[in-house]
Amino acid sequence: AMNREIESIEKNGTWTLTTLPAGHKPIGLKWVYKLKKNSEGEVIKHKARLVAKGYVQKQGIDFEEVFAPVARLDTVRLILAVAANRGWEVHHLDVKSAFLNGELEEEVYVSQPEGYTVKNKEHLVLRLSKALYGLRQAPRAWNIRLDKSLKNLGFRRCVQEQAVYTRGEGRAAVVIGVYVDDLIVTGGHPEEIQVFKQQMTTEFDMSDLGLLSYYLGIEVSQQENCLIIKQTGYAKKVLSQFGMSDCNATKYPMEQRAHLHKDPDGQTVDATEYRRIVGCLRYLLHTRPDLSFAVGVASRFMERPTMMHHKAVKQILRYLKGTLNFGLIYNQEGAKEVLTGYTDSDLAGDLDDRKSTGGMAFYLNGSLVSWCSQKQKTVALSSCEAEFMAAAAAACQALWLRSLLGELTGEEQGLVKLFVDNNSAIALMKNSVFHGRSKHIDTKYHFIRECIDRGLISVQHVCTEEQRADALTKALQAAKLATMRHLLGVRDLGSLQD
Repeated sequence: AMNREIESIEKNGTWTLTTLPAGHKPIGLKWVYKLKKNSEGEVIKHKARLVAKGYVQKQGIDFEEVFAPVARLDTVRLILAVAANRGWEVHHLDVKSAFLNGELEEEVYVSQPEGYTVKNKEHLVLRLSKALYGLRQAPRAWNIRLDKSLKNLGFRRCVQEQAVYTRGEGRAAVVIGVYVDDLIVTGGHPEEIQVFKQQMTTEFDMSDLGLLSYYLGIEVSQQENCLIIKQTGYAKKVLSQFGMSDCNATKYPMEQRAHLHKDPDGQTVDATEYRRIVGCLRYLLHTRPDLSFAVGVASRFMERPTMMHHKAVKQILRYLKGTLNFGLIYNQEGAKEVLTGYTDSDLAGDLDDRKSTGGMAFYLNGSLVSWCSQKQKTVALSSCEAEFMAAAAAACQALWLRSLLGELTGEEQGLVKLFVDNNSAIALMKNSVFHGRSKHIDTKYHFIRECIDRGLISVQHVCTEEQRADALTKALQAAKLATMRHLLGVRDLGSLQD
């Protein structure tokens, strides 16, 4: 594996052997070893990576800009939903040693790698002409190179999502989502996708992984009339990691009356362990919106977790044990893509600062593509005000999704329907006459009124029993949670795939 890495670096013309100029200090290198596994946990590749010790670099001296965009998971789900709705195949490409393709603008010197020093020239160093993994500017350099290559191939970079590119229109369209060195590719014509693969092979050393089946820990199953995403393998790994593989399952992730607070007098637990559990659970939220509220509440106490908080995260793990095969289904409907959203809020649910929790869920036709459960930044004085602020946040997300969908499909998008279960909040959004009830609300929340006036968003009432965002704002009892989970779009996929 180490020999393959060195061969790849030398073939790419990454460095040249030279004398270290005065005033420069070489950056050290180290070897990092990793086992690449599939969704079943089986080892498929032994990997060795030569990494620069970039932590010694100083901004303004060794590098300037480091930011490189990657596709949000909301964007990935939107691409998958569009592909499923139109019956498109989704392919997966991987760029081998991607960062080695990035061209450096700065003058960077590294020491010779351990085990591969040139005999009788041990005193010399390597000057980098292209990036190495570990360098602070490596992601930026790679992204600039990839962006230039894709634009030369006729692709346009999306304005709303800098890591998404499109080429062509209608069935001839090709859509690409970029996450560092992983590319997901979809389009109406398999021939166009094949042409793109051949074009990329001439530009970079590529791995064609075929139809998308595993992406960033998410298992993807492409079936005849639908596309399924879940994280069963990752969920099992989380349970095993924290010794909960054989625990007793429970039917809800949080007790309905479990009012968590800072608990200043409670017995503290290992904060590092608590943060690891919450961090792992947060990554599960990419396919499990039913966990969003419980995990969001648990995230508020990572500074000083106590036995109360530890018991709460154990409850989430027990719920996870009983719902391992749950995930989302994106169906092929063939109809024009339409966005709808649901937004809800509790009132003063946080016992420490009395702030409310707002939730939102957005659907492409019937497929859930984006959701959020987040504590509001301002204390609400009434349920009407809490719902108003939650709807304003949802309006921002709705406009972004609407614009991104328009860029992906190349079609003009209509207004987004936003469903709210509070009539007072709807009246406040549509009519600015209620000055006395809204004069104290921060100006930014009145943005939703402008969206309604411009015909970008339509706000409609929905009864509480059909409010799909309800499970994102509060803990529910088992029976109601099962109903809301089904409305939200989370399904038990184990029996379906069998």
